[in-house]
Amino acid sequence: MMMSGKDFAEPDFSKSADGLVAAIAQDWQTGEVLMLAWMNRQSWRRTLETGHATYWSRSRRTLWTKGESSGNVQKIREIYLDCDLDAVLMKVEQVGDAACHQGYRSCFYRRLAEDGSLEAVGERIFDPGTVYK
Repeated sequence: MMMSGKDFAEPDFSKSADGLVAAIAQDWQTGEVLMLAWMNRQSWRRTLETGHATYWSRSRRTLWTKGESSGNVQKIREIYLDCDLDAVLMKVEQVGDAACHQGYRSCFYRRLAEDGSLEAVGERIFDPGTVYK
């Protein structure tokens, strides 16, 4: 899904002081929530131009296209905006088995246990130390 060459509707980036909106990536076939990240206007437009999920890194203060280091890219299948235009839901084709930079399929791999601790669920697909050096 590449959408370059014309103007498209966009989230209301003015609703937050930092100009960011929440962006949820969901597997387009299974509905599994893969990750939550942040988008600014530039990452939104790059996503539409390339057809690959591009986010804004709050820690590094730069754009990053999912999979540029790991090869686990997210191809856009559909995009939804919420009723307030301040959140994005992207249904993606997850190329490669891991969406999480910790090596898991989903960033939501930790479940709250009855004793209040966090337990990892699912298997780690890759070692982040090896992939990201």
